[in-house]
Amino acid sequence: MTATTGLSAAPGSGRRHPTPRPGFAHLARLSDDTGLFEHARHAIVRREHGYCTDDVARGLVVTSREPDPTPEVLGLAERYLAFLTHAQDTRGAFHNRLGHDRRWADEPGLGDWWGRALWGLGTAAARSPAPWIREEALVAFSRGATRRAPTPHAMAFAGLGAVEVLRRHPAHADAAALLGDAASTIGTPGSDPRWPWPQPRLTYANAALAEVVIAASQLRHDGPPLGDGLRMLTWLRDVQLRDGHLSVVPADGWAGGAPRPRHDQQPIEVAAFADACATAATVTGDPAWEAGVRQAVGWFRGDNDVGTRMWDPATGGGYDGLTAHGPNLNQGAESTLALISTLQHARRWS
Repeated sequence: MTATTGLSAAPGSGRRHPTPRPGFAHLARLSDDTGLFEHARHAIVRREHGYCTDDVARGLVVTSREPDPTPEVLGLAERYLAFLTHAQDTRGAFHNRLGHDRRWADEPGLGDWWGRALWGLGTAAARSPAPWIREEALVAFSRGATRRAPTPHAMAFAGLGAVEVLRRHPAHADAAALLGDAASTIGTPGSDPRWPWPQPRLTYANAALAEVVIAASQLRHDGPPLGDGLRMLTWLRDVQLRDGHLSVVPADGWAGGAPRPRHDQQPIEVAAFADACATAATVTGDPAWEAGVRQAVGWFRGDNDVGTRMWDPATGGGYDGLTAHGPNLNQGAESTLALISTLQHARRWS
């Protein structure tokens, strides 16, 4: 059953909550010596649901982004890296689901989890302060970067890993080829100003697609025009603003020509938007994109359609979704990682 609360401010009330600092206490609560558990009931981990590569990879992204990690955060990064190298087969594909009994429930594949694994590995290879983590992550990334997935989202996530590697290793040929193929798979914006998105439907982590196109325009000499990615992100920002606050496309998505749904909104959508706006701000120097990061932070603080905070200050966990009646109070891995990721940008632009 979805857990909600009626203790929220009315939409448009202007009620604000303090911006928290990125904290890893709840992430540590969800982790053990194997990896990161996927689900929680409120703040209590649900071990019976096991682990998934998707979340462990996102965990490696946020722990690797910390400029001066504590020993605890560095230890989490090592565990997440060990999980991903165990999940990877000799041809670069990845298992996704590991039971609490430490048995894989699937065969290695090239779904979204492959893309997110490369994103995590690429981020660790580029940003970790620990040389042994950077070296091992680059080996695993390089093995996976020779593969290709058929879907735009999987390629977009892998492309974000390639972006990280290229910023530290500009001559990495496999990363450059992967980024170019990711941008090509995503496609170019259409000519209809009412729906310029390359696909006929917005689904999840939509801003990641625009971010890859923006980054590829800078890191590939034959990459797409910068204007393509900025046009995608500008339109996505505009359709997700409501009365000055962020109102992201919900879990069921949105097809062109259909009514715009409002609920249930997912934190992953907000985190992807923050990432893309941060990249756009860095590439263009345009302060308008810094406002996008602040709007993403604001969504967690309570500047959203329901006017309620989307994190638990007692645990540091992120709530699993925003319904018409308030937050889903469960604090699983995906939502907590989305909170941490967004707040990491708040250090610079909140």
